[in-house]
Amino acid sequence: MAHDPEYIAARRVLLDALGALGAHRKAVVLVGAQAIYLHVGAGDLSVAPFTSDGDLALNPTVLDDEPILAEALRAAGFDLAVKPGTWSLSDVQIDLLVPSSLGGPGRRSARLGPHGTDVARKAKGLEAALVDHAVVRLPALDDEDARSFEVAVAGLAALVVAKVHKLAERESEPERWAAKDGLDVLRILRAADLRHVGDTLSELASNAIAGAVTREARGHFERLFATRSGHGAAMAVRATVGLEDAATIAVSCEALARRLLAAWRQG
Repeated sequence: MAHDPEYIAARRVLLDALGALGAHRKAVVLVGAQAIYLHVGAGDLSVAPFTSDGDLALNPTVLDDEPILAEALRAAGFDLAVKPGTWSLSDVQIDLLVPSSLGGPGRRSARLGPHGTDVARKAKGLEAALVDHAVVRLPALDDEDARSFEVAVAGLAALVVAKVHKLAERESEPERWAAKDGLDVLRILRAADLRHVGDTLSELASNAIAGAVTREARGHFERLFATRSGHGAAMAVRATVGLEDAATIAVSCEALARRLLAAWRQG
């Protein structure tokens, strides 16, 4: 299928970032929409996969002290667009994120020793991505770009946890709503083996690193998606206005969410 030009550019700059990170790639897990689309592809929705940025989770427990992250990114042409953690190249933003429980004290900035406090920001829910991931080869989307890198990509269960925390965090702040976040969760629900995802979520709930955020995510997920009037379902509907029937999208969220919850045993 033909990809949106902005999505192609987002993948190109993501590869630029991965190249700049070099040996630090061992500490990186791809999260966010680009990870979701790698798993589920276009799916059966009328809204084509689309994103204009990239999200990389960092595991500080395996991050080397050198080279300094900011120096490596700046050498590759990136600028720190927003402190902390948002790097920009060619008008595409790459967010460097650290799971909140591993990011040290403070509200937003991740404390990364010699790398400082501006290079990455903390995000709750990414702990699961450090546990549930697999290494894949990530290619460019442009036929004229032959680059590819091996990188860990978060699994669907970890991506559900991360997206649900993001939606819950912004639920009471309409200015921060991104309808696509709800639709991305629905993409997972429609494409995934929900029993397998539920089993993985159940395992994550008892994991030392991911357990707390996964258990919390279950309550958020039920509230956001398991009723057709939930905020997550409403975001999915909003993202498909004019392209899909609103009632069908809302019912799909509710039915599939309940199926996943049935497989997602409480820890």
